Amino acid sequence: MTDNSVKIVSLIPSGTEILAALGLVSQIVGRSHECDYPPEIQDRPICTQARLDSNAPSHEIHDKVNNLLQSALSIYQIKTDVLQKLQPTHIITQDQCTVCAVTLAEVEQAVASLTNSSPQIISLQPNVLQDVWTDIERVAHAFGIDSRNLLENLEARVKIVEQKTKGLSQTEKLPTVACIEWTDPLMLAANWIPELVSLAGGKPLLGVAGQPSASLKLETLLQFNPDVIIFMPCGFDLNRTRQEAQLVTHLPEWQQLQASQHNRVYITDGNSYFNRPGPRLVESIEILAEILHPEIFQYGYKGKAWELL
Repeated sequence: MTDNSVKIVSLIPSGTEILAALGLVSQIVGRSHECDYPPEIQDRPICTQARLDSNAPSHEIHDKVNNLLQSALSIYQIKTDVLQKLQPTHIITQDQCTVCAVTLAEVEQAVASLTNSSPQIISLQPNVLQDVWTDIERVAHAFGIDSRNLLENLEARVKIVEQKTKGLSQTEKLPTVACIEWTDPLMLAANWIPELVSLAGGKPLLGVAGQPSASLKLETLLQFNPDVIIFMPCGFDLNRTRQEAQLVTHLPEWQQLQASQHNRVYITDGNSYFNRPGPRLVESIEILAEILHPEIFQYGYKGKAWELL
């Protein structure tokens, strides 16, 4: 298959970022409504839409998501008319999270309705960092691209952080860290996040690597009393995260937390970094390292990707 005949629709932001890192931007002919990076793909036709308002308050979004899922309805719709016009040869989707993007089953259903086209579906299912590297390899293999240089570069950057933080556990107590993925109700980030925290020289609290994110009672957070709290709500940028965090941090109990007392509560751009299991998870590790150990790491992410709350 020649380059000109490859037409890719990516229905998940991390998939789009993987394609871009592999040098396939010019082959992307369509994207999801959430694919916004790299900036040059923003002129591609949008092939999905949400059934909910992402500007609504957190508790409303949460309730709407649950109602849709309980009604066996997806949170997103695929615009099959756009797919029909684009006639893609490949579609990148995911089978990891029903809340993050369209599901594999929906993509298969949409593809079955297309005429004159039966695109190959590549479905990503990352739960830990190694799965992301495997996904990059799989996508590269599907298009006959060598991913070794890209993976070596990403892994080398992870190694740099890991080596610099490795000796810390012998010389000082590693900070305990709670990463908040949703504020109303409170949810603790899991999947690849605990692993990123460990690599960055922190001790992840409660969240289990490779497992879905779980709800968290404020009493439990008070009981475990982490040294550091980092907000990274799913799908929210730095400004929206600040608004969301303040809904929790104004509660009287919050002042009892040592992270609050020691001024170690942070907000991040979860939408660009932590929530997307693609190449920018390496940046996410560097961001965490900069937050947890500013005396060792100064990458320059402060003010752009994270801030002290």
